[in-house]
Amino acid sequence: MPLSLSSSVNGKKITGMIMMAVAMLMVPGLDAVAKILMERLPPLQVTFGRFLVQTIVLLPLFMMVPKRRTPVVGHVLAGFFLGLALLSFNYALQVMPIANALAIFFVEPLVLTLLGAVLLRETLGFQRLGAIVIGLVGALIVLRPNLSTYGVTALFPLATAFLFSCYMLVTRRMSQSRDLLLLQFWTGFFSALVLLIAVGLKLHFAPDAQSYLTPNIRELWLFLLLGLLAGLGHQLIIRALSFIEAGVAAPFQYLEIVSAIFLGWVVFGDFPDMRTWAGTIIIVCAGLYVIRCELRQTQAVNVL
Repeated sequence: MPLSLSSSVNGKKITGMIMMAVAMLMVPGLDAVAKILMERLPPLQVTFGRFLVQTIVLLPLFMMVPKRRTPVVGHVLAGFFLGLALLSFNYALQVMPIANALAIFFVEPLVLTLLGAVLLRETLGFQRLGAIVIGLVGALIVLRPNLSTYGVTALFPLATAFLFSCYMLVTRRMSQSRDLLLLQFWTGFFSALVLLIAVGLKLHFAPDAQSYLTPNIRELWLFLLLGLLAGLGHQLIIRALSFIEAGVAAPFQYLEIVSAIFLGWVVFGDFPDMRTWAGTIIIVCAGLYVIRCELRQTQAVNVL
């Protein structure tokens, strides 16, 4: 490879990794804004508002992209799973520290690997199975004290991990043949639609004083910030994935815990205890090992 071409490729990889790192460090910012909003507003309303504003923010970019035939069923399923995943996580964030909820959610790569083996007949192997078991042990270490403190709410991040894994399985095949911006827009649109239906059902069948509250000016600005951060974060991920492979990008997701701990401490005065630290380290190590196994398998397939 000529030196100039090699330098260009390396430069793109570095740019992609920087974009991915920035995006992952931004994600807990979304959680922090949502947690502030949920000091008064119900989680269902906040989650719906996030996807609504995100869809509006992405609309100008969506209008500029050449349109293709849309697999409606796939997008509806993706929107359904993603909307419920973030709703579940927001119910946890309403009472739990960001870092604690995120630490439990970090079993998601392990759950995704397990679901891929069960539903798609993907090869699991003893090494991955061992990593999954170890990761789940780490989750139990984090989960046990949180269950005693927050009750059943501490299980919501686990539900989020399962629902987000289902979302990833649905989008895995669609993303191979779809523009990622179109995929992001339609997924956000259908997430907002699913949650709007949920809001309507809640108001109709179980109305109460907390079903829906009119946002004040401060909260409207926070909703705008939430949508802008969501749109920008996803765009950074899309751009990063145009420069680096998904396997290279995957380990960067664990940078979320850095800003989650920082924001939880600075904004809300929360700091993880030793059990949370220990469990998080075990989960992260298990997740990184599974990602490493995925990379090795992909490289072996490419060689063949």
